[in-house]
Order: sequence, then C-alpha cells, then structure tokens
Amino acid sequence: MNSNNYCIIMAGGPGSRFWPLSTEEYPKQFIDLVGVGESMIQRTFRRCCQICPRENIIIVSSDRYGALMHEHIPGLADYQVLSEPTRRNTAPCIAYAAAVIKRRNPHATVFVTPSDHFISGWDDYVEDIRMATRLATEHDWIVTLGAQPSTPNTKYGYIQMDEEEVVPGIENLHRVITFTEKPPVEVARQFIQSGEFYWNVGILVWRMEVLEAAYRQFLPTIYDTFFTLSEHTDHDEIERIYSQCETISVDHGIIEKSDNVYGIRASFGWSDVETWDSLYNTCDHDRQGNAFISGHVFAYDTKDCVVHVPSGKTVVLQGLDGFVVTEQGDTIMICRRDQEERHVKFMSDVELSRLNREK
Repeated sequence: MNSNNYCIIMAGGPGSRFWPLSTEEYPKQFIDLVGVGESMIQRTFRRCCQICPRENIIIVSSDRYGALMHEHIPGLADYQVLSEPTRRNTAPCIAYAAAVIKRRNPHATVFVTPSDHFISGWDDYVEDIRMATRLATEHDWIVTLGAQPSTPNTKYGYIQMDEEEVVPGIENLHRVITFTEKPPVEVARQFIQSGEFYWNVGILVWRMEVLEAAYRQFLPTIYDTFFTLSEHTDHDEIERIYSQCETISVDHGIIEKSDNVYGIRASFGWSDVETWDSLYNTCDHDRQGNAFISGHVFAYDTKDCVVHVPSGKTVVLQGLDGFVVTEQGDTIMICRRDQEERHVKFMSDVELSRLNREK
C-alpha cells in the first residue's frame, strides 16, 4: 500500500431527508441505512483502508459529531477528525483537511469521498480508486469517477466524457468535457441516450501540488486561509475563519473551471442514497417489490414498500402500495415513498409542534 496515499472523508451532513430515522443529533452517516450491519461511515472508512494506510485517513465532520465519530471508529488520532463549526460546503472542507495532510506529507496523493454513499462491487471499487491514485500521482490531473446512469435522475450531477482514449490500454479513462448539475428530466434522458454522460459520484483524486495549484488559481482566499493554518491553531481561530469563509462547492469553485480533469468510468455500482425512494431502489426486493431493511415484517397484499424500523420491532402491514414505514424514538412515519418533497414538510410540522409544546 502506497504510504503517500491519503483520504479525506466528508461526513458533516445532517441527512434530514431520512427523518425521522436520521436527525440533526444522529444523522444518516451514523446509521446502518442499507441493513448491512455497519453504519455508513464505518463502511466508508473500511473501504478507504483498502486504498491507504488507516492513519492516512482524515474525516471532516461537524463540531457536534466529534464524539459520535470516535464511537463509530475507535482509535482515531485527534488529527484524523476535523470539526467544522459551520457548514460551508465542500471547498472549505477539503481545503481544511488538505492543509492538515500537507503538514504530514507534502507529496501526498489525496482521494476525496463522501461518507454516506452506497457502493456495490467492492473489488471493482478498490481497483478503480487505485487506478485513479496512480494516474493522479503520475500526471498533473484531477481524476474523478462517473457511474453508468440507469435512469434519467434529476437529482444527480452528470459528467460528460470525451470518447477518445487518453492512455493506451486504459479504455475507461477519458477527458472530462462538461459538468451539469441536476438537469431537467428531458435533458437527463438525452444525456443517457447519448452514451457520453455519467453520474457524478463525488469522488476526486489529485496530487497535493495539483490540489494547491487549483485552489490558488480559482479559490485564492480559501487557499490563503486554510493553507496558512498550523497544527497549533486553536478552535476559536477555526470558528473565526469559518464565520467569514465563503460557502461554495469544490465542483462549482474548481472542478467545473479546470481543464485538467479526467474521468474514469466506474466499474462498481453506486447510489448517493439521498432519499427514501433512492434507498428503496438501492436495496434488494422480495417478490412483491418490497424492501424490508430491518425489523420483523409481516406483509399482506403489500407491494413496493420500504420498511426500516428498529431490529427488535415487529411490523404488520396490509394493503399498502409504495409506502415508507419507519420508526425512530417516539416518532413513526408512514407515508408515500415517492413524495419526498412532502417528507421535508412532515418533518418541519412535527418539529414545530414539538417546539410549541415545550414553550
């Protein structure tokens, strides 16, 4: 394993779309969302350990999740868990972690990944990422990965890749031409029909020198802010920096503007598992199309439902079609699976009611 390989895991999101299972206090990345016996962050960390040494993995999360992170991944050193006092999207997050990595190894090749995506085909995943790190180490490239789209999903970003082969013998490596964020359904359908577009899986690989050069060119204020930090910078200073820091994604701030981005057509299966509907589509189904992820479920005349309740609970369903059934704490939610925009309203209504009762 190459000791120059480092990994940044971005793990600060609140996961509010999976309410009530995921909450601000205990968000999606700390939940066994797909029923595999590990939380999303545990599974991501274990994958990353196949790419770089364990001690080379840096996790960036929110201030409020520091204790949870150490609980889910025991034995992490202090430098491996960076706490953001305020969410400022991915560009500051990556710069913060990259500055820590540079102090430890200025010759690092850095692999950036979200903490809460679902990957199937681990061997293929490891091989693809190892190829990406080799290419990023050998060239002045930003290497990303694109997953083969199966539906015209309007919630994903899309990467357009040139058809020409870049490196002889590597058929799935291409220059990236364009990025498109969350296109309308007709545009997404045209993308798929063209065969040139892939889902943006949110993974970036770049050598430290290339990363620094990109930040200096496109986000100089963020570069000057984070790359001048020292290991002795205290938390009050980090809070001050974040209070003044620009909120911007690395895709919008750097990747979409760069002309040295190359993409690997991923060999593995991928989903960002962003909604109850995407979770349903990710999981295995029974003959009636139900995804019973956890709990003891007895289903009658029921189809196309997803059930995620505490493992010791028994659920009896009759006559449901396309519903989510979930429970967490004192809240049970039973609602249409495909109406995710209403799920957010349900959460808001319940939380507002709780606040009013507490007054």
